[in-house]
Amino acid sequence: MTMGMGRPGVDSLGEIVDVLREWQYDGAPMQLHPGDLGWFWRSGAQATAAAVRTWERDGRILAVGLLDGPELLRLTIAPDAQRDEELARQLLADVTVPEHGVLTVRGKVCVDAPAGALIHDLLAGDGWGTDEPWTPLRRDLGEPVRDPVGRIEVIGPEQVRAFTAVHRAAFDGSRFTDELWQAMATGAPFTDARCLLANDGQGHAVAAVTVWSAGPGRPGLLEPMGVHREHRGRGHGRAVTVAAASALQKLGSSSALVCAPSSHVGAVATYRSAGFRPLPEIRDRYREA
Repeated sequence: MTMGMGRPGVDSLGEIVDVLREWQYDGAPMQLHPGDLGWFWRSGAQATAAAVRTWERDGRILAVGLLDGPELLRLTIAPDAQRDEELARQLLADVTVPEHGVLTVRGKVCVDAPAGALIHDLLAGDGWGTDEPWTPLRRDLGEPVRDPVGRIEVIGPEQVRAFTAVHRAAFDGSRFTDELWQAMATGAPFTDARCLLANDGQGHAVAAVTVWSAGPGRPGLLEPMGVHREHRGRGHGRAVTVAAASALQKLGSSSALVCAPSSHVGAVATYRSAGFRPLPEIRDRYREA
């Protein structure tokens, strides 16, 4: 049997998205989702392909990683390979040796991998520490979701300007533009996505979210959700999050997932107010190179 790391081209991205869809199931640890690739796709298909790594054995993909910046590898592993020793040792070698072409920068580098996977044990044994905690949250979509308060629009090309403007006003340093939205909308994961925009009683666009389905009967993802900085503290985050859960339910998702830094207590509280329940905290592995 042969094990190795691959760098897929643009023409392989559709296959990788399909693999990620298959690996999503209720009860799985928080992991890389097709929506994570979908959100990254705003940088274009070439940039997305350049950021993806795969690990295969005998032609079967066993792990997929997304370089969400040069210092962070977001990694997920096939459900039946989480404790596969050969795979875990290959992953360890590839993320610790810069010449292998994964984490190539000097300074602090991080690996985000599913809780319980053997790679965590090997990284810990190699001296990698644990970073700041994140809180995953989940809402079961087996029961009806009440309609959210306020006017919610599903965004198409004609409303993109308002949608991207809210994003820039919600996230410090955001450079999300209409052109980046258009690039994102061309990606394979966007087939199962919806962009939602919340408006207040005066017609102002106040909050935005994108939801990503992994297919019927599988968990969907909120990535990202933001509230305009001039309209916070008025329940708009809760309303658009409830709308996100409703949209995923209509797409056939079994549950809705989101993850926030535990230190962002306001964000965690917003998701909880929208019916999401926190799961055990997770932490990236990191080292100073």
